[in-house]
Amino acid sequence: MYTIGLDFGTLSARAVLVDVRDGREIATAVFEYPHGVMDTALPSGKPLPHDWALQHPQDYLDALYHCVPAVLRESGVAAQDVVGIGIDFTASSPLPAKADGTPLCFLPEYADHPHAYVKLWKHHASQPQADQINDLARQRGEPWLARYGGKYSAEWFFSKLLQILQEAPEIYRAMDTFVEAADWIVWQLTGVMARNTCTAGYKMLVQDGQYPSREFFAALHPELADVIATKVQGDFVSLGKTVGRLTAPMAARLGLAEGTPVAAPIIDAHVTAAAVRATQAGVMTMIMGTSTCHIISSDKLLEIEGVAGVVYGGVVDGLYGYEAGQAGVGDLFAWFVDHAVPPEYHEAAAQRGVSLHAYLEAEAVRQKVGEHGLLALDWWNGNRSTLMDAELSGLLIGMTLATRAPDIYRALIEATAYGTRMIIEAFEAGGIHVQTLVAAGGLPERNALLRQIYADVTGRTLELGGSAHASALGSAIYAAVAAGVYPDLDTAAAHMGKRKAEIVYPIAENQRVYNQLYQEYKTLYDTFGRGANDVMKRLRKLRNQVRSEV
Repeated sequence: MYTIGLDFGTLSARAVLVDVRDGREIATAVFEYPHGVMDTALPSGKPLPHDWALQHPQDYLDALYHCVPAVLRESGVAAQDVVGIGIDFTASSPLPAKADGTPLCFLPEYADHPHAYVKLWKHHASQPQADQINDLARQRGEPWLARYGGKYSAEWFFSKLLQILQEAPEIYRAMDTFVEAADWIVWQLTGVMARNTCTAGYKMLVQDGQYPSREFFAALHPELADVIATKVQGDFVSLGKTVGRLTAPMAARLGLAEGTPVAAPIIDAHVTAAAVRATQAGVMTMIMGTSTCHIISSDKLLEIEGVAGVVYGGVVDGLYGYEAGQAGVGDLFAWFVDHAVPPEYHEAAAQRGVSLHAYLEAEAVRQKVGEHGLLALDWWNGNRSTLMDAELSGLLIGMTLATRAPDIYRALIEATAYGTRMIIEAFEAGGIHVQTLVAAGGLPERNALLRQIYADVTGRTLELGGSAHASALGSAIYAAVAAGVYPDLDTAAAHMGKRKAEIVYPIAENQRVYNQLYQEYKTLYDTFGRGANDVMKRLRKLRNQVRSEV
């Protein structure tokens, strides 16, 4: 018996076909989104404002149509031997749709309207709306706010919905439902419109099975008074349960059997805990890609500074799942490589036959800790935890005329490691002990320097996930539970999850120097992140004013 896990990421989707007995990945397929991330213009060429990030839902369907048949062809597995499908998705990535599931952007009259598309997780133009939500929640003493570290994010569901209502009321009124892309793709597969409890809890303000009150939404905007009944319909389906079964038309399109169970979807970061056997309390999983999410479960409900969310059963039934994260990690390194590395480094990498990332890593690894004299704040895409502020920006200090590209590359890696240490210390200060640290995703898979820096900066041993497709494997594990192959997630993860034998240990001398640098990082963190110096926000405001005048 086999399950298929589908991982819908920021730039691409992938599928893995997995043997449920032992988690062996029999076949894989990847599909790059043709439209990618639309952050400068719509497909028509219509320009987008700054801080927008959209996607086209047709890319998700095309990924399905490509990846599922591809893994079936590669594996030779018969359709009837696939007993379940699991899905994970970036979040919060919601879209406006009609009652039959048609996205508004598919309709000719809305194809050129930015608010008709998927608002990707890193769409930050909803910050003013997030500020309104937070201000009102604090004024009213809403108890759910503490479950999100005291701040609701610009990246999340209701910030984006409020932005549509305020900026494009015609789109708000035209939509019959506002739905997370994870739930939308399951809707297309099964014909069942439902809300998965993971995304609902972490991104949609659902705590203990309830949305905020009608009075709260009415105070936020009069047209939101009945938003749950009119725009956010759908029953909740918990993780490891079946939402519905594959419809006949979709089964024919994918080459699978009609009626194949489709599991409740889950956020791409949260699903990875199962893939790396991190379903027990006290094990923190770092899912490292374009951004990093930090996931840990506990049997305790506590208020943690800057936590991005805590949800009962959000990762594992019977435990509270805590989420924190960094809004830019792989994106930060990619920005530097794409926009700030001189031509001679490109030429040297080409001569060696390696990627520019690999070349810079090889050059940076030759340095002693502290040798470059640099320190950075890793906020190129804002700060998710612990400050929860999308309007913060990056900082690099210590440059001289002797500073070179490998110095900056290493300093940026170190900055992201310092950010992770801040998150770990916030958890431990709040009463959640981090017993084990497990890294998963493409970054730790490829970059040995990064792995060692994270061990040295945090002062902890670092274990590594055993799959290059950890999120997709995790989805396949949840699918096995939904299909009834295993009675619970712990059992399924024990059989199908993977960790590498390699363990990265901190180097004592490196750790000693990094402890000093980390104290300097904390000083910068507090100075620019906690209101002592708001120059980053003043610069952003001035930039936006100038751009609006052009």
